[in-house]
Amino acid sequence: MLIPQIIATLANKNEELQNFIETLNHTLDRVQVNSTQVVSDLEEEFDTLYSILDEMKESMTNTIKQETVRKSHELQNQQTQSTNALESAEELLEFANNALHITDEGEFTKAAKQIKDRVTMAPAFRLTMKPKATDNMTHLMVDFIQERQLLQGLKFLPVPRAPEIVLEDCLVIDNEVTVTWRIPVEDSKIDHYILEYRKTNHEGLPRVKDEQCWEVVDNIKTSEYTLQGLRFDTKFMNFRVRACNKAAAGDYSDPVTLETRAFNFGFDSTSSHLNLKVEDRSVEWDPQGGKGVDTKVKGKENKGRSGTPSPKRTSVTRSPAPRGARDRFTGESYTVLGDTSIESGQHYWEVKPQKDCKSYSVGLAYRNLGKFDQLGKTNTTWCIHVNNWLQNSFAAKHNNKAKNLDVPVPDSIGHFLNYCLINPIKPSVSYLMVWCGGLTLSTGLQIPSAIRSFQKTENGLGGSNSSISPQDPSVACDICFYDKLPSVDSSLMP
Repeated sequence: MLIPQIIATLANKNEELQNFIETLNHTLDRVQVNSTQVVSDLEEEFDTLYSILDEMKESMTNTIKQETVRKSHELQNQQTQSTNALESAEELLEFANNALHITDEGEFTKAAKQIKDRVTMAPAFRLTMKPKATDNMTHLMVDFIQERQLLQGLKFLPVPRAPEIVLEDCLVIDNEVTVTWRIPVEDSKIDHYILEYRKTNHEGLPRVKDEQCWEVVDNIKTSEYTLQGLRFDTKFMNFRVRACNKAAAGDYSDPVTLETRAFNFGFDSTSSHLNLKVEDRSVEWDPQGGKGVDTKVKGKENKGRSGTPSPKRTSVTRSPAPRGARDRFTGESYTVLGDTSIESGQHYWEVKPQKDCKSYSVGLAYRNLGKFDQLGKTNTTWCIHVNNWLQNSFAAKHNNKAKNLDVPVPDSIGHFLNYCLINPIKPSVSYLMVWCGGLTLSTGLQIPSAIRSFQKTENGLGGSNSSISPQDPSVACDICFYDKLPSVDSSLMP
């Protein structure tokens, strides 16, 4: 006995090591990829910075050039005006010198008057003897000390620490998963969190080569998040979270794996009546199914009045069943079985009828159900039967006995099976029986917390085995039905 245990332990350890090696290889590859990426990002940032500096240099150089042109233009204009004024003044001075040699008093008086008038109008006496521009250009100098210090102080972005998922505060209930985490060091700069999750059938650390991809929930503002409306079609789910500030995202937390087991099954199409169109999780009445094949159905179980409305007879024959499969239902047993046997435990699933469905039954049966058997008419079947054709009825049925349920028919019927209340030796299976309409099956559901709470009450379904017998049609094989959760009206419990 010791050697098989050692072999199993070694096999598990080998698988664990193999997964760890694959994780290391994946991480090494990602280090190279991410390193190349951050170098590329760094070069892009510096190129952007260079471009900004070049643009600023060009702009500031143009400003200096424009100022140079402006001052030069002002000074050149002053220079031209001064030159013209000098020439006029020199000419006037020469004229005045010549006037000193005039001997005629009249001529001299006339010349003096001209000199006076010309002096009054001379440009030299109207010019401002102050340059309109200075040679100073210091107002266009730039102090790069602060910018240089900023550039020299460039550092890599501070990123938040990796959060820690608080496993004991995580909750899986009612097909919802609440994940809670904390930051090991207080960080006021954290802006939001990113939660990633994926489904898996592997327990323990996430596998690099898992068939499922990570799904992302971004922009979470608190340190807790609840995923709602999940279908648990795998045994486990992996979770990881990372914190983000305005600049960057930090490392992922250590991943955690939460158990999300639930009962999953579909329909066994090889068992279905030919007048039923069966897909994975839906079944619909098909009056044309098997039509045109002239083979009569025989069997004493088919005699007598049926509890299910019978449409116009169609001569049908069953298709050959696959090797090892059971016979198809036939006659007036418009039935299909689930594809998974139930041999232990407590399970829950839901069935929703189409609005125009005339008649249907949903429930549980032993696997050896006969191909002509009417559901609820034998001691191996338990069902809830709804009839919306001719005479409305809503009843729990077992062993050809029925108990009418004086409550409104719900939009969907939830099935809660406590296997210990039926014969634990015989494998059981879910089934549906439908006529003129269709049903949709929902699986991968946890037992609702409201049902578990109801079990604990004094008159709940979870009482002692002696108080509940599967032979009682009112129990309907420990099946409950209701409209909505979590509020369950006890009056709707059969």
